[in-house]
Amino acid sequence: MYSVLLLCGGMAGVTTVLFGFGGGFVVVPLMYAMLVMSYGVDSVVGQSAMHIAVATSTAVMIFAALLSTWRHQRAGTLAWHQVKPLIGYIAIGAVGGAAAAQALSGSWVRWAFVVYLAVTIMDSILRPGFMQAETSHMRPMGRSFTAAAGTVIGVIAAFLGVGGSVMTVPLMRRRGASMTAATAMANPLSLPMAITATTTYVLLARHDVSLGPWHAGYVDLRAFMMLALGSWLGIQLASAWIGRIPDHAHAKIYVLLLVLALLVMLVIS
Repeated sequence: MYSVLLLCGGMAGVTTVLFGFGGGFVVVPLMYAMLVMSYGVDSVVGQSAMHIAVATSTAVMIFAALLSTWRHQRAGTLAWHQVKPLIGYIAIGAVGGAAAAQALSGSWVRWAFVVYLAVTIMDSILRPGFMQAETSHMRPMGRSFTAAAGTVIGVIAAFLGVGGSVMTVPLMRRRGASMTAATAMANPLSLPMAITATTTYVLLARHDVSLGPWHAGYVDLRAFMMLALGSWLGIQLASAWIGRIPDHAHAKIYVLLLVLALLVMLVIS
């Protein structure tokens, strides 16, 4: 189990630094599958498997997003003037998203995850502006749009435990950013969501002793340690590819990874 978590963490690290996912699209489906298969769907842990997967994902995201942000900063790919206005609004939205996820059953959260993946994939393929950037420079966002977009990103990202990439990358892409720039910005934008969501998941389930001693709220601490180690290794290996993937191929691989995550969630009963 721990070797699988280490490998899963490595995959999360690679997708974080190259695609801005924050690891959620790797960690959530695979950890959900492992918990259900290990404990059974009707066990206490099995019933909370989706909550545990999402909470542990946001905790790992803090570590992975920090390290990936530093790597992109060194590579000179971060546009901080586009990032800073969104940070506070994402943090505020994340509190509501995490609270909403905790209030619903794991089954509802899982199907919300599936539906959101499907919508994002179809939108990326069918609507112009993602597979091929429309301009060579990024268009700025207005104050009202920034507030609304940041809050919605925080709510959805924390609810599903996927980081902001699934919304920030298409958003920045359609405003003229290259895939390298869009995925770079997804990492620091995942941090406020990850920090506030993890804190919320820990506090809301801090008295739930039925999950066992190796849990801080819904966060599985043993899984977190192995995933964080794997993420570090994955980021180290993938950092050399920052800015080297052709833009069109980068966009195609991004969508393909979303499709793979969707398939994993659909085949798990």
